[in-house]
Amino acid sequence: MSVENLLLDRDGAVAVLTINRPQVLNALNSSTIDQLRRAVLDVKHDATVRAIVITGAGEKSFVAGADINELAVQRPTQGKEHALRGQHVFDLIENLGKPVIAAINGFALGGGCELAMACTLRVAADTARIGQPEINLGIMPGYGGTQRLARLVGKGVALELLLTGRQLKADEALQIGLVNRVVPAADLMPESKTLAAELATKAPVAMQYIIEAVNRGLEVSFDKGQFLEATLFGLVASTDDMREGTTAFLEKRKADFKGR
Repeated sequence: MSVENLLLDRDGAVAVLTINRPQVLNALNSSTIDQLRRAVLDVKHDATVRAIVITGAGEKSFVAGADINELAVQRPTQGKEHALRGQHVFDLIENLGKPVIAAINGFALGGGCELAMACTLRVAADTARIGQPEINLGIMPGYGGTQRLARLVGKGVALELLLTGRQLKADEALQIGLVNRVVPAADLMPESKTLAAELATKAPVAMQYIIEAVNRGLEVSFDKGQFLEATLFGLVASTDDMREGTTAFLEKRKADFKGR
């Protein structure tokens, strides 16, 4: 699929989604957000896609933020609607039920950092720069940044980054847990695709339930989180994939999961 601002390619069971506005450092405008929503729903309902990589076109930027030309003219009610639309799309990504890897190839600022945080895992090029600089524009994050950043790195570190607007180098982002891996820029896409291909071989139903257990469990008390885990364990224990996985282990062969 190729639309105005997005490219969606397939490599086996891995879908690669590229934000394609390099002339503006892949900034997210309303049209791009809507196209992203449609693309995410396409891969969600495509059973042959088992993992997704999201990246930005060009070498400079993953996503440099929201489109400032749009933000500058928004009135309060429009701003709220704009934020809710973005939050909806990023929530879809976070709760897709399939692993989504952010391949951060450059600037991941503002909305770009928020997009990366909505992904399941984050792999950053050693040249990447990551942050939430909205405070420098007199605004604040609107696509879930205040919530996901605090959950990833802790309240104190999140507040420092949000209130100063400081950009992090990739190695510092790794140290605080904002990204999972840092690799040389030339290796970013091969490493990200390799990781996605590995995840694509895992049991899809178990993958979905693990993501759900972690995401939902963070929002409730520990005992309720454990109850959710036990319930999902009961469901996954009834799947064909569970029988295939345990049988393959006993037979000392590689499991062939079908997602059912």
